[in-house]
Amino acid sequence: MNVVEQISYWRTGSDEDWDVAEITLEKGKIRHGLFFLHLAMEKLLKAHVCQVTGSHPPRIHDLIRLTRQAELQLPEAWMLLLGRMNAFCLIGRYPGNPTSQNIANDVALRYLTDAQEVRTWLLQKLS
Repeated sequence: MNVVEQISYWRTGSDEDWDVAEITLEKGKIRHGLFFLHLAMEKLLKAHVCQVTGSHPPRIHDLIRLTRQAELQLPEAWMLLLGRMNAFCLIGRYPGNPTSQNIANDVALRYLTDAQEVRTWLLQKLS
């Protein structure tokens, strides 16, 4: 496995999914926007797992577990945010999930804003 290529793969995928999250949330497509927001963060964390372990990241979607596997020390507020965002990987996959039906557009956009702070820090930490 070429670690540099793997990191690039996950980072590029994260960038693309972040763009989709922004576009869809700005258009009020909350369920899809939050799904892609989660996916963007998941892929960025997987890049960190590759960087730290030198191997492929696990095929999981749990942002907290990925953060721990990447040996990242995040502030508690960021860990809480990632924990809440874990539900977003389900809302894009399974219809009728009650989590997706109660999120207002302004709240969804706030998730985007809050996640941007974490994302910026994670991008700075990638080599």
